[in-house]
Amino acid sequence: MQAVGIVVEYNPLHNGHLYHLAAARQRSGAKVVVAVMSGNFVQRGEPAILDKWTRTQAALDQGVDLVVELPFAAAVAPADRFATGALQLLTALQCKSLVFGTEDTSIDYQQVGRKLATLPNLHEYFRDYQQTYATQLNHFYQETLHLNIDSPNQLLGLSYATANAQLAQPMRLLPVARKNAQYLDQDLNGTAIASATAIRRLALGQSVAARSLATVVPPMIAHALQQQKLASWTDFYPYLRYRILSTPIAELGQIYQMTEGLEYRFHSAIKTAPDFPSLLRGLKTKRYTYTRLQRLCLYVLLNIHTPAIRQVEQQPYIHLLGFSQRGQEYLHQIKDQLDLPLIARVSQKIGQEQGLLGLEVRVDDVYAQINGHEQNFNRPPLRAK
Repeated sequence: MQAVGIVVEYNPLHNGHLYHLAAARQRSGAKVVVAVMSGNFVQRGEPAILDKWTRTQAALDQGVDLVVELPFAAAVAPADRFATGALQLLTALQCKSLVFGTEDTSIDYQQVGRKLATLPNLHEYFRDYQQTYATQLNHFYQETLHLNIDSPNQLLGLSYATANAQLAQPMRLLPVARKNAQYLDQDLNGTAIASATAIRRLALGQSVAARSLATVVPPMIAHALQQQKLASWTDFYPYLRYRILSTPIAELGQIYQMTEGLEYRFHSAIKTAPDFPSLLRGLKTKRYTYTRLQRLCLYVLLNIHTPAIRQVEQQPYIHLLGFSQRGQEYLHQIKDQLDLPLIARVSQKIGQEQGLLGLEVRVDDVYAQINGHEQNFNRPPLRAK
């Protein structure tokens, strides 16, 4: 059996994702779909609205064969590190192709990826403090590749392409055009496909009635969004505020990615910010995007330091969250070829501070303060129903 890989957050899983999943099978011709899924915190610096186990079950219900967790170190990171971490897992799991959504399928991602992989580390060259890194990166793409990158999915697609070109055995890249809703659309658009942003806004009670969820998500997700305790920055903001106010500035400056004196802006802005959006507005400058600041807020909330991130990067692993019968057969087929540890159950040793999943357990314990459910110990992989 051959496998196709997809990289997902499913925050939450919706009808657009079902289209993507069907396209992955159809375009690749693979028998097995492997999903690398972010855990309880996601790339834009937010808590996942539903926990990783609910989202895993939804993925299995809709036909994904293997779900493995993208560790926090890669899941809450800029596009290049997010892509590198995800593709490391997919290639370890012997995936032959990668299917991803994008607004522009005319780009030859395979060729562009090879070109981008030969370029130097761009982070060292973009030093214009009057523009965000993302803006400078887009200008670079325009000048170097004659590409206009105006959406997060296009940037992520190029990041996949670059990370893929750096693999010893690159996968076949299969871009799929996104349907209807745009990535950050705030409202439902009257069709069966809405953005995850609009769905979260609806589920959290900031928009129309919850019954509208049934038109844009599978029944299991609609039920979960109406019955479970949903997580958002509103829940975590009191904890974040306490962390900032109670931490000396020198210690705050040691947080991962706390650069260029941002710790002083945090200490100043938090004193007059009654809620999380107010804090972000107080922190915002031309230099930093809201997404970059949201990720930094997560690092502060969770007390993340560079050594913890580096440990995960240097000791990668595969944490299995769920599988179907076909997925189980595929794992049996490739198990002797895996070059990363495969973890099905989190033991006390693995979950201790210096263990392979030490960081994951720590951040998930914070998530569980809102969610109310243990996220790692005594949680074996889920099986498709």
